[in-house]
Amino acid sequence: MRWISRKLMLFALLAVLFFTGATGAAANGPKTLIPMGHSIGIHLELGMLVVTDDVLVADGQWLRAGDIVKALDGKEVTTPQDISDAAEASGEGKAVLDIEREGREMEVGATKKELLNLPSFIRERTEGIGTLTYVDPKTGEYGALGHQIIDRTLDGAPPFSGGSIFLADVEQIKKSEPGKPGYKISSVESGQQLLGDIRENEIYGIFGKWTSTLTGAFPKPVEIMQSQEIREGEASIYTTIKGTEINKYSINITATAEDVLRFTVTDRALIEKTGGILQGMSGSPIIQDGKFAGVVTHMFVEEPLKGAALPIGEMTKRKP
Repeated sequence: MRWISRKLMLFALLAVLFFTGATGAAANGPKTLIPMGHSIGIHLELGMLVVTDDVLVADGQWLRAGDIVKALDGKEVTTPQDISDAAEASGEGKAVLDIEREGREMEVGATKKELLNLPSFIRERTEGIGTLTYVDPKTGEYGALGHQIIDRTLDGAPPFSGGSIFLADVEQIKKSEPGKPGYKISSVESGQQLLGDIRENEIYGIFGKWTSTLTGAFPKPVEIMQSQEIREGEASIYTTIKGTEINKYSINITATAEDVLRFTVTDRALIEKTGGILQGMSGSPIIQDGKFAGVVTHMFVEEPLKGAALPIGEMTKRKP
């Protein structure tokens, strides 16, 4: 995890996530949005094979976390299965892996046994759990998370060739405690309950086209609350902590600014079940006075009842 100030921790999927913002709402942005709150599984296809851990291979050579595996004996590899298939077909001699390390092209030798073990230490996608924030009823676009996905292995926003979000079923909760952020334990069937594609991963969140036939009892579209309208006081978050059911929980907004809000969880039922804010709640919509005010993004590690959020007007801004 990476720290903001001294105690403000970013919610994580399987990667560290950031948010930032500017001021005001986009002049050409939406006026109303459907607040969601579904727990979602997120798959970002990297379009390359990334080494996840340091791995000792032939002749004392190492593959390092963050290396990109590009070819095996001169033949392009794009999936872990490509490496497994090539290993099975190889003889007992050493094969040569073409890799990229910090922008430099390199060759590393590996035996058949090492190649067969290698798929456990490489991946082709970034995966994680978060919360769906909104669907735009006019454009059919969605937004989620409220901040960018940063891949810890790559130490940055990953390049990606595509991606998808899926409905996640929350099976269990590990409660938050002071100094120990809790998290959701969820199952995601990637072949089922596809909700949409991922077209952007930017500082405001992930965005794409809603393609699901899932309807359920969606809330009606509500008006976007501008940053200067958000007040200190009572509000609610929509989020999922069991199965696929979305519930509304009370919070108290304790500080407002043009690009950040602070709040405290006050709902006794939520506190009892979760201990406060959990990893995986990133993206939960905040409603105040019947309007769409913001999106949950952060928590205080030592005080899990306290969190931070991004005004929804900031999230809906798009790059010029």
